[in-house]
Amino acid sequence: MLVKEIDPQELAKWLAEDKPPVLIDVRTLQEMAQASIPNGKALPLSLLPLRTDEIPQNEQVVFYCRTGARSAQACLYMAQRGYQNVYNLHGGIVSWIRNGLPVSPMTFN
Repeated sequence: MLVKEIDPQELAKWLAEDKPPVLIDVRTLQEMAQASIPNGKALPLSLLPLRTDEIPQNEQVVFYCRTGARSAQACLYMAQRGYQNVYNLHGGIVSWIRNGLPVSPMTFN
């Protein structure tokens, strides 16, 4: 099963659209507190199986982590459950930052 990927520049364009994708950060809470992509939702990879029902099937969903490995696992997991519009941020937040794109501390609600 192939994981669909999106690069940071393309994701930045998507996030600026009227109907941006759902952005999910699968890192640990400690990692998220350091820096996160604005408007991302916190959902550590370990909790994904327990909270799959919170992820919309009819919208584009982009998962990200530090370098793209854990978020690729999240994409595979969701694809195995029938989700077709899931994407992995290629290179993770490290690549996002290297491209000069904005980050902010994660707010937990």
